[in-house]
Amino acid sequence: MEYGLCMFVTDYTIDIVTLAKTAERLGFKMLLVPEHPIIPVEMKTPFAGRSDGVLPEFYKHTIDPFVALAAAAAATETLRIGTGICLVPERNPLITAKEVASVDLISKGRFDFGIGAGWLRDESEIFGVDFPRRWAQTREYMMAMKACWGADPSEFSGKYVNFPKLWCHPKPVQKPHPPILMAGEGEKLAERMAEYGDEWLPRFRNITPETLTEGRKRIEDAMSGKGRDASKLKVNLFGATADKENNEKFFAAGADRIVLMMPSENEEKSVARLEQWAADLM
Repeated sequence: MEYGLCMFVTDYTIDIVTLAKTAERLGFKMLLVPEHPIIPVEMKTPFAGRSDGVLPEFYKHTIDPFVALAAAAAATETLRIGTGICLVPERNPLITAKEVASVDLISKGRFDFGIGAGWLRDESEIFGVDFPRRWAQTREYMMAMKACWGADPSEFSGKYVNFPKLWCHPKPVQKPHPPILMAGEGEKLAERMAEYGDEWLPRFRNITPETLTEGRKRIEDAMSGKGRDASKLKVNLFGATADKENNEKFFAAGADRIVLMMPSENEEKSVARLEQWAADLM
C-alpha cells in the first residue's frame, strides 16, 4: 500500500523543494502537481468542488508544473514526481514532449505524466482548445508526443497538429516513455486507456470502492482486447483524504496507490500535516 501527495503549489505556499524533500523523507512515494496557466476574471463555468461554485483562490496562483517538477527532481532521489494533471490540449505538443522528456531525464526516470482534457471551458478556449472535442484533441496531441519520444527523426500529420521530419531531443529515460496516468471516470475512459494510457487516475470525489473495482475491470478488459498486458495496469486514487479506514477499502478494491490532496498552506502547516499523515497512515 503506497501513498502519494498532490498539492496546488503557489507563490504563497510551502516551496516545491521543501515539499518534495519532506515527502521523500517521510516515506511518501509520489508527488503530483496540477496546472492552470491562467484563470479568466469573468467565468461562466461553475467550480464543481464547492456548493457555491466559486473557484478557490489558489487556482489563480498555481506555478508551472514542469519548472516545479524539475526543481523537485533535483532535490530528491527516490520520490516519483508528476503532473496531476497536465492540461494537454492547452499546450503545444512539441514543447510539452520536450518538457516531459527533459524532466524524465533530470529525475533519472522518475516522472509520471498525469493527463486530462480540462474542465474549465473559459480557460481552455483562451488557448484555442476545441472544447466540445477536447478529448479527441488530447488524443492527437498524445500521439504526436509519442512520435517525438520514439522515432528519430519524428514526424506527424493529424487534424490538430502537423509537423515534418524533425529532431526532438532528449528522448525519455523511461521506455518507450514515462507512464501516462489518465484522469477521468466516464464511459469512454476504458477505450482511451486501452489505446494510449498506462495508469488510471480516478478522482476520489467521483468514485466509490465498488465503482473503482468495476472501472479497473473494464480497463483491464479493454487493454487485453488491444493486445496490451493488463497486469501492468496501476490505479492511483487521486485527491483522497487521510482517512485510513476508508482508504483501506479502496486499496482492497484495487487501488495501487492513494494520492492525498494537501491544502495550499505555508511551510510550517504543511510539514506538520505531512508528519501527522505519515504517523497515522504508514
